[in-house]
Amino acid sequence: MITTNSGGSGESGESGESGESGGSGGSGGSGDADGFRRPPDRWVPVAQGAVGVRTFGAGPDVVFVHGWPVSGATFRHLVPLLAPHCTCHVLDLPGAGASRFDPAVPVSVAGHVEAVRAVVDALGLASFAVVGHDSGGLIARHALADDPRVRAWGLLDTEHPGRPGWRFRSILALRRLPALPRVVGAMLGWRGLRHLAVGAAFVDRRGLDGEFAEFFCDPVRRDPARRTASAQVVRSFDLALVDALPAVHRRMTAPVRLVWGARDPYFPVAAARAMVPTFPDATLVVVDDAALFVHEEQPTAVAAALRPVLT
Repeated sequence: MITTNSGGSGESGESGESGESGGSGGSGGSGDADGFRRPPDRWVPVAQGAVGVRTFGAGPDVVFVHGWPVSGATFRHLVPLLAPHCTCHVLDLPGAGASRFDPAVPVSVAGHVEAVRAVVDALGLASFAVVGHDSGGLIARHALADDPRVRAWGLLDTEHPGRPGWRFRSILALRRLPALPRVVGAMLGWRGLRHLAVGAAFVDRRGLDGEFAEFFCDPVRRDPARRTASAQVVRSFDLALVDALPAVHRRMTAPVRLVWGARDPYFPVAAARAMVPTFPDATLVVVDDAALFVHEEQPTAVAAALRPVLT
């Protein structure tokens, strides 16, 4: 696990802390998979429906924002390692997980930005850190970049300034397909096609099966409304949000810890290294034997990298 410094006040060297299991909180115990099979502790009304919020642990507040096509359950392995040290508020954005949404009201990336702002206001948090993965990191940055309540950032394998890689562009190319909901349903719901289409998101493609399929793929395969919502998020993605990132980063004065899978082909680690100096105060931790879903493949290493910043 290699750490690269910016010119700010971040730490250097190898992270030596290990994660811990356990924890307590509203959704029951450790925040493992069973904690995400239960209903959220609360729903926060937003323009696109209602965001589901599960809360685990005790200590300084941390808000977790997932990306596409997953939900807050993507943090099911990471939260138990952090819950003994901080209060983890894990979101299900409209159209994902246990959120509530009206199929007649389109969901969008821009709407998710507004939803994140609404949730932190509704939770009444005076000071909090943010953990965002994939497009959740993009959404969180646009929602909260200059929010004075944010004390720290943890960004995991997420959009970076510059031209996106071909794998990311290939997903965006799906926006043009008139039958996009059916395509998304097949791509996620059929195991063989899932492994072919997005298998590179994990070093070990079996990570796309089991709980990953249970939480993120089977609901889209079974539920036409969720297929449509998932497709709407893809269709709404505006590359102007990526183009704006350098200006957004300059407004993020709280410390930023980037944690990256060394084998991520969607957001390559070289782009993460180039992104470090775009923040006033950022450090990068590269985690071996992990790809896009670094926090699912190597949760202990990710927790050890995040904990000093979040707490």
